[in-house]
Amino acid sequence: MASPTCSADQLAQLFGANTTDAAGAASFICDQFTAVSDRFTDTAYAVDSTYLLFSAYLVFAMQLGFAMLCAGSVRAKNTMNIMLTNVLDAAAGGLFYYVFGFAFAFGSPSNGFIGRHNFALHKMPSALFDYSYFLYQWAFAIAAAGITSGSIAERTQFVAYLIYSSFLTGFVYPVVSHWFWSPDGWASAGNTGNLLFGSGVIDFAGSGVVHMVGGFAGLYGALIEGPRIGRFDHSGRAVALRGHSASLVVLGTFLLWFGWYGFNPGSFAKILSPYTSGNFYGQWSAVGRTAVTTTLAGCSAALTTLFVKRIFSGHWNVTDVCNGLLGGFAAITAGCSVVEPWAAVICGFVAALVLIGCNILAEKVKFDDPLEAAQLHGGCGAWGATMGPLFFVLHKLNLLRISAEDEMAGMDLTRHGGFAYVYHDDDEPNKNGIQMRKIEPSSQS
Repeated sequence: MASPTCSADQLAQLFGANTTDAAGAASFICDQFTAVSDRFTDTAYAVDSTYLLFSAYLVFAMQLGFAMLCAGSVRAKNTMNIMLTNVLDAAAGGLFYYVFGFAFAFGSPSNGFIGRHNFALHKMPSALFDYSYFLYQWAFAIAAAGITSGSIAERTQFVAYLIYSSFLTGFVYPVVSHWFWSPDGWASAGNTGNLLFGSGVIDFAGSGVVHMVGGFAGLYGALIEGPRIGRFDHSGRAVALRGHSASLVVLGTFLLWFGWYGFNPGSFAKILSPYTSGNFYGQWSAVGRTAVTTTLAGCSAALTTLFVKRIFSGHWNVTDVCNGLLGGFAAITAGCSVVEPWAAVICGFVAALVLIGCNILAEKVKFDDPLEAAQLHGGCGAWGATMGPLFFVLHKLNLLRISAEDEMAGMDLTRHGGFAYVYHDDDEPNKNGIQMRKIEPSSQS
């Protein structure tokens, strides 16, 4: 939005011949006008920066959603472990994205593959980026890492979590986001000098950049580690290892739903941009429509999952509905800013069918993902293939999977000093290695 200008010379000519010091008067008026104009410009920057910061806070709140969803989806004996990994996704991701990640993603000028400026936020803020943009992109980076942690839950060594989380947030995710979101990226729609296929790739809020990266990283990790002990019986038939708290799953889902309003609408990065000055329709309208399409896709996917799973299983399952809802959100994220609301409903419907199909295929090939993260987030993946070699190296170095004894006993007991809950585990009446006494409720006289 161009700022209006004031010319003292032109204004002085409008004063009458009898005006004393017309030039001085015109200069004074223009100075006041410029000061007011500057204040409006400052306000616009402040509003846009505040909007982006608030969106970053919403996306960061998704970490709490991931933590609750993960905690409810695993068995009680691994609650502390999965909660700690979610905390460290944010903490380790913060340092590695600060030192390396942001520079690899958006350091400009650069080549089409990787950024090479602004390491450790050197020369920030600039005309291109302010600190609020770094915070927003960091929240995206740790979201990708959070997706992966769900796929390899309940059987992964803690050191492996630290290594993969740091590598994912410090290198893998930043390189992908550079490709698609940096003006220099080889596939970016902002690379006007060399547009791929004449248009570039439009992934508005990260269906591919965030969800495919995290989902396919989790896919490779879970494939290399193998399923949890007891997930499939000796005949190869799937055995349900249910999470211990549907309440936490629902709480996490609602928190993620809330955070998605920062994830998708927030990707505009600014809101105070009128399309036609003085008109009711501006970027704020596009922000609102993006929130609507996001909502409709999730709702459509949730209801589709509810009824399809009812036909298959014969009952109404809340955790299936929660996963279907999140699958709809992940699917609409790429095109949320450009699709019509009716198209968002169709997008969510198809996303639910894709998720159900991926889950059926996962059981057929004996793939074990406690949170269905690979199926949900990585249903059509790409670059997360680069996490495969890292997980393979960790596996060969015996740094990836915990021992069978630790897995049966639960990592809360063997690695984290004790259980998060006093609980009764009906799924595992016989344990090898460390024995656990079940706590029965005492009778009250």
